[in-house]
Amino acid sequence: MGAFEVAKIGARRFDPADPYHFALTISWTAFFGYLLAAYIAISMAFAAIYVLTPGSIEHARPGSLIDAYCFSFETLAGAAYGEFVPASLFGHMVSATETVVGMAFTAIMTGLVFVRFSKPRAKILFADKAVVATHNSVPTLMIRVGNGRVNALAEASFRVTALLRETNHEGEVFYNAYDLSLLRPHYPSFPLTVMLMHPIDGASPLSGRDEAALVEGELRLFVSVEARDPALGAVVSDLKDYEHGQICWDMRYVDVLTRDEAGRLTVDLTRISEMEPDRPKTPPPSAPTPAAAQPS
Repeated sequence: MGAFEVAKIGARRFDPADPYHFALTISWTAFFGYLLAAYIAISMAFAAIYVLTPGSIEHARPGSLIDAYCFSFETLAGAAYGEFVPASLFGHMVSATETVVGMAFTAIMTGLVFVRFSKPRAKILFADKAVVATHNSVPTLMIRVGNGRVNALAEASFRVTALLRETNHEGEVFYNAYDLSLLRPHYPSFPLTVMLMHPIDGASPLSGRDEAALVEGELRLFVSVEARDPALGAVVSDLKDYEHGQICWDMRYVDVLTRDEAGRLTVDLTRISEMEPDRPKTPPPSAPTPAAAQPS
């Protein structure tokens, strides 16, 4: 995903009313960390109930939080008891309640783990930086995108949006978004890499702005990709953003396509971000115009 972040007032990363979204958007490390913390917290809460009610656990030392916690942990996990068993009606009621809570907790966590594993991922590779190079004698914004899957993606659609800080005639500052037209925004098949190209001509929102003006305008590019993965049978998408410092002028990407000994087209995705100075190629000489026929 892109690294574009803003501070929001009035919005929270964790909404108690929507824990599902939070559980699916955090990292795997954080997910299992929260899972373990929740399990320990629930076990400790029931252990405190057992400790505050002496005589509810047989063979437990009076007032021992460790013994109560071990009994609580085994009850929550649905494991067979060892030497600790409920010793009173209250102990049986609490342990039965904890067993039901443990079953519900296990079911919920199992569902979340399954959803996290089954969620389709695009595995789209983006060049680390965008470039501005000459293409057909026109300055062109280029962004290289690669398919990190072994299989080809189908019906790939690309969109590039520029966000610019501008001031109107009344002196008010706005962040305006402009869709940048691409020479080819759709591909029926996306097996290797594609080069997204936006000519900076008279019709471009970036026309008439040099590098300094775009830096002053805090230019930021957003690249969105949506394609269909036939192997997963699902639509996958991804988003990448580039700030003005990640746009290299008068540079172009090196060629990553070669052919092996069998004549198969090969792409080196490890070089997707490599660049070289822009050297506009000299157009091939045009064919000589046939001389006009001379009157006899």
